[in-house]
Amino acid sequence: MFKKLFGSSEPKEEKVLPWIPLTSLDQLQEIAEKSKGKTQLIFKHSTRCGISRMVMNQFIASYDLETEADLYYLDLLSYRDVSNEVGYKFQVMHQSPQLLIIKNGIVTTHASHGAINDMDLK
Repeated sequence: MFKKLFGSSEPKEEKVLPWIPLTSLDQLQEIAEKSKGKTQLIFKHSTRCGISRMVMNQFIASYDLETEADLYYLDLLSYRDVSNEVGYKFQVMHQSPQLLIIKNGIVTTHASHGAINDMDLK
């Protein structure tokens, strides 16, 4: 009964996603090229924003590890130049948090804030 009320004292196993750090401008061309054969996802995250952290945690919890895509993580505060170039290259207005789905060199879908977790990645 107490476990149901207060939870177990056993630590929960933390889900770890196969993040690829997005840290350089050169990677954007690689992502565009790779997207011709495999879907590419870019998750833009602000490490100083509580809403961004909440959305990212929800995304991690619901992400299906069976998804056939490469998953990039962009810390937009540490890599502002990369974040800005993502907007120019893929013609998407900057928002944070933001998820971009890239296929055949273009963004086919994107969402920000709570709408990220409404996206069907299949």
